[in-house]
Amino acid sequence: MARELEAAIGQRVSVSKTVSESDVYLFAGITGDFAPNHVDEEFMRGTQYGRRIAHGALLVGYMSRASTAIIDRIVGGNAALYPVSLGYDRIRFLKPVFIGDTITVTYEVTGSEPEKGRTLAAVEVTNQAGEQVAAATHILKWLPRVKDRKE
Repeated sequence: MARELEAAIGQRVSVSKTVSESDVYLFAGITGDFAPNHVDEEFMRGTQYGRRIAHGALLVGYMSRASTAIIDRIVGGNAALYPVSLGYDRIRFLKPVFIGDTITVTYEVTGSEPEKGRTLAAVEVTNQAGEQVAAATHILKWLPRVKDRKE
């Protein structure tokens, strides 16, 4: 029997962040991705972009921040079910994100699969000009809390 999920279709949240140079360098250090696209201004001046761009995977991190925001809004700390991420499908990086851009991640629950204990969400990232720069579908799995766990 399917259980009623905590999230409902249409629930939505948006979070914004200015992508700083320290964000890009710290991410490069954490991941080891020091590709010139991200850390070599001189190299990038000679490309069609003309300047450094943020890592796509860093944008996925900002998407994760938005999923955390909606989970906090939906469940707080007292729900019967709690979610874990099953991942992001169809991630697309549509336009570059430059250091100094302010991005807004909009996360909206668009589907529910109670029989699988899942919700789906559309994730859209736009820049300060309103241009869509990235998109994905996020899958959350809703699990029951274990209240009296015996070790």
